[in-house]
Amino acid sequence: MRRILTITGATVVLGLTGVAGSAVTQAAPQHVSALQQPAAKVAVRPDTAVPKAAGNAPAASNGCGFVRAIPADNYKGLPNFTAAKAAHPFIVRMFTTQGLIVFRAETAAAPCTTYSFRFLAERGYFTWTHCHRLTLKGIYVLQCGDPTGTGSGAPGYKFNDENLAGATYPAGTVAMANAGPDTNGSQFFFCWKNTKLAPDYTPFGVVIQGMNVLKKIAAAGDDSQNGPGDGYPHLFVAFRYVQIQFTK
Repeated sequence: MRRILTITGATVVLGLTGVAGSAVTQAAPQHVSALQQPAAKVAVRPDTAVPKAAGNAPAASNGCGFVRAIPADNYKGLPNFTAAKAAHPFIVRMFTTQGLIVFRAETAAAPCTTYSFRFLAERGYFTWTHCHRLTLKGIYVLQCGDPTGTGSGAPGYKFNDENLAGATYPAGTVAMANAGPDTNGSQFFFCWKNTKLAPDYTPFGVVIQGMNVLKKIAAAGDDSQNGPGDGYPHLFVAFRYVQIQFTK
């Protein structure tokens, strides 16, 4: 079985448009010519790998490993992590073309990952990006977060895995997709059904509203362009707006 699944022919180009009442400001993309090179596909693979050793506890303030990396799609800069800011609890409200999905960020268990997601969301990174992969056999995920819609897009940086010791992926899990250890960027996935995976993908959120939306998307199926039950979702799923809402 291929370790990396290529998504082709699924790119949809949409103009970035403002959202009424939005409190998020759009930062102007920065041109970084040295980072405009092809990258490996970011994917979620069935549980065929040897699980990682125990560890990967919440990172210290200097342990996220944020570092510039290629490519830099819709580059927003490099997160300036501080433990105090990262500890602030929040939920994420994702207004999609198929309905509202809300998840609770696991800031205590995955401070670096949740801080990165918040950094990108607050800068409009996910606005009008679409979910490019749906799997219906073996694993049950909806993969999103790539501005290019190809599976190769990234925010211009990568960072370390965390929260992997004993990680499981029940329905409602939100976790990072990757191209190997410590290659987290912007791509993430929802588990729309209980899924068995090796503990290689940082879990960083739990869906608290909108499982019906995810199940509706899954029920519509995919085009199986990567094999039976693995392809582009028949129901187009884009994020009209992603809102960070602090809970304390």
